[in-house]
Amino acid sequence: MHTFETHESQVRGYIRSWPTVFTKAEGHTLTDEGGRTYLDFFAGAGALNYGHNNPAIIEPLVDYLRSMGPLHALDMGTTAKRTFIERFVEVVLEPRGLDYKLQFTGPTGTNAVEAALKLARKVTGRDSIISFTNAFHGMTLGSLAVTGNSMKRGGAGVPLNNSVPMPYAGFLGDENDSIDYMDRFLLDDGSGVDLPAAVILETVQAEGGVNVASERWLRRLFEVCQSHDIMVIVDDIQVGCGRTGAFFSFEELGLRPDLVCLSKSLSGSGLPFALLLMRPDLDIWEPGEHNGTFRGNNAAFVTATAALDNYWRTDELSCDVARKGDQLRVGLEGLAKQHDELFEEVRGRGMIRGISCRVPELASAITGAAFQRGLVIETAGPRGEVVKLLPPLVVSEPAIEQAFEMLGDAVQEVADTVAPELLASLPDDIEEVVA
Repeated sequence: MHTFETHESQVRGYIRSWPTVFTKAEGHTLTDEGGRTYLDFFAGAGALNYGHNNPAIIEPLVDYLRSMGPLHALDMGTTAKRTFIERFVEVVLEPRGLDYKLQFTGPTGTNAVEAALKLARKVTGRDSIISFTNAFHGMTLGSLAVTGNSMKRGGAGVPLNNSVPMPYAGFLGDENDSIDYMDRFLLDDGSGVDLPAAVILETVQAEGGVNVASERWLRRLFEVCQSHDIMVIVDDIQVGCGRTGAFFSFEELGLRPDLVCLSKSLSGSGLPFALLLMRPDLDIWEPGEHNGTFRGNNAAFVTATAALDNYWRTDELSCDVARKGDQLRVGLEGLAKQHDELFEEVRGRGMIRGISCRVPELASAITGAAFQRGLVIETAGPRGEVVKLLPPLVVSEPAIEQAFEMLGDAVQEVADTVAPELLASLPDDIEEVVA
């Protein structure tokens, strides 16, 4: 670890939570240089839905590299790019009745978000964007302006403007409808909220704490946006590509966003790749008006095509996600019942699941204890209060059982050691409820 501590910036994060050096990655496992194997229930923050080095995805890439196919081509035409476009239309868009144009942005999720925000403003001529509490959309300035987390926003170093935060589903409590709240601001000329160009949202807020928007909330949001002629941008970067079961997190509800941001597992391999989908009538860009040197990652085109061919021509993967997602939910509900003094609620959809802790420090203690047992998991939420499970979609059911054995032992250790002191810091009325 000396090299990283000496020469790498203090900004490094995950290596602090998992202080080892990995040398091999395969499927749902990681191996460090000491030969120890870990279950990976982090999956590259959702970038590895199909697991590490999946042979069905990597072998076509090896063949492409050996063929001397172009790797860097900006937005020039290549056979790899043409094949991906044709396959994406055939396998993803047409079966779902979707007619989106494809824009290849810079290679990360925030690049797709920035392009979406810019296009929405260009189309409508309006400046502001409505975002939601606890949202996370990326680390560049436009994306940070529509992100809720104060620590990440604080890193910008400049004012983050032209965005208006509104309460996400459940933020005001179950008895309050935050969409009615938003609609009231839009209807009242005295509210101080100008008509925005777009609303941007995640159907499941992953980094924000595994907060799930209900079907009713989402339908109502789309209705209000339509009534005010406001574009809807869905950020499906972490919870798309099958994470909730269907390819898109919104498709089972029959919703049609104006713009969709994809990245993370889109490449199928962990290679950087981002895509903005847009209604055809919104494609009013001038040539080169929005660009990026690395918007033509041909290696990612190859692996993304292989992922579509191997996992999205049938509904088998979606059915697997539903079954394994239930397994994750049941496991977390068991922990919540067994240790109700530690936990508040189980959250999630499909194979993104989380359990919120009564004291934020409990979550980091649990993930640390889990790592000591060979399980890689992270925390989420504005205070890091949620233990988050994000395994590859192709993880085996026995591996999920093994992970819960490790997690259960980790939770028990925390309950026996640090939890009594941490829970003692709660207000008396909360302590009485816990007791």
